[in-house]
Amino acid sequence: MNHLTLTTPALLFSAISLILLAYTNRFLSYANVVRQLHDHYMKNPDEILRGQISNLRKRLYLIRAMQVLGVGSLLLCVLCMFLIYVGWIGTAEVAFGIALLMLIASLGASIHEIQISVQALELHLSDMQ
Repeated sequence: MNHLTLTTPALLFSAISLILLAYTNRFLSYANVVRQLHDHYMKNPDEILRGQISNLRKRLYLIRAMQVLGVGSLLLCVLCMFLIYVGWIGTAEVAFGIALLMLIASLGASIHEIQISVQALELHLSDMQ
């Protein structure tokens, strides 16, 4: 591995921050949809609404995992920079590697959440068939 410098983990800051912003926006929009569907379900119980709420619950848990992994990745990047600053290069490389793995896991969870979103849309359109 080439020498790790302070700028290497710093490069991920803007990318991780934008990803976390997108995750937060998703979470907030899903939370609003859950509230609306819950109100509709309480007035008129329906299996399709129940399925949509169940699907949204899974997606909210995935988004929480995506956010935790993203924040963990950002935290490890900051730790990596500190470790480089104090001269613990070997430990910094390990921290940076784990940060990258957490970012990969977060993006993988995002792909899974997108797949579940497509299933939700299919469920929503099922009454049109």
